[in-house]
Amino acid sequence: MTEKDYNDCVNLYADKVYRFILKNLRHEEDARDVVQTAFERLWRNRKEVDGAKSKSYLFTVAYHEMIDHLRKIKRTHLQEEFREEVKTGVQPSEDLKKILEEAMLRLNETQRALVTLKDYEGYSYEEIGEITGLTQSQVKVYLHRARLHLKQWLVSMENII
Repeated sequence: MTEKDYNDCVNLYADKVYRFILKNLRHEEDARDVVQTAFERLWRNRKEVDGAKSKSYLFTVAYHEMIDHLRKIKRTHLQEEFREEVKTGVQPSEDLKKILEEAMLRLNETQRALVTLKDYEGYSYEEIGEITGLTQSQVKVYLHRARLHLKQWLVSMENII
């Protein structure tokens, strides 16, 4: 990968990688740090990375950096806030976006990443497998289970409202 290829990669994928990481971390500064680290690793390894596979490489690195970050931080304060919100119940006036975000928080890290990559970013099962290190079959199964979990939670919320 040349310096020009790297700069093109930054221009093409910086926003997409940032949105993907931000959707999962839900913290802007942490998302920026993870994305910056991913681009730094791409720069350091640019001689070994094929320019045609730079997108896959970048998302894979960003995904693994995000997982490492989540393991280090263990966002207990967000979990506590979520528990408090669940205790107060969902108000009918809340908009759909907030309800969907709450539902996404109920998923584990892998499920949340898969739903984000497939349903929000539009990646194929094959591309998601390359990014996450899972097989296509695993991606399909985990994604199916995540969607079922989301559906069950959303239906239970509908019954409360």
